[in-house]
Amino acid sequence: MKSSIHPQNYRPVVFSDDQAGFAFLTQSTAQTTDTIVWEDGKTYPLVKVHISSASHPFFTGEEKIIDTEGRVDRFKARQAAAQARKAALANKAKKAAAKKAAKAADDDTDDTKKKAAAPKVKTKKVKK
Repeated sequence: MKSSIHPQNYRPVVFSDDQAGFAFLTQSTAQTTDTIVWEDGKTYPLVKVHISSASHPFFTGEEKIIDTEGRVDRFKARQAAAQARKAALANKAKKAAAKKAAKAADDDTDDTKKKAAAPKVKTKKVKK
């Protein structure tokens, strides 16, 4: 096993869960510039966390979306944009199909007019 790969500077650090208003003191190597006065009157480094066992749905038994970084909102916005794009493409396809059908109907009427106006040419079959 490699030697000297594990940190040796463990010290007491307070981790604070902002969502639950919960804090706990433990040993850690986490670096921070924030400090807090703990229940014992001593000052300790403070690490703020977004989620802990006090607010995580697995430990609390609640089902809720925990989104501190806007991931769910960004996902919902992407979904809405995709739906809008899909609807716009469907409308564009409908318009193109209607335009094509109108052009085909117009071409059919033009062809019948041309056939009626064109003189008939007599052709003879040549026997071999």
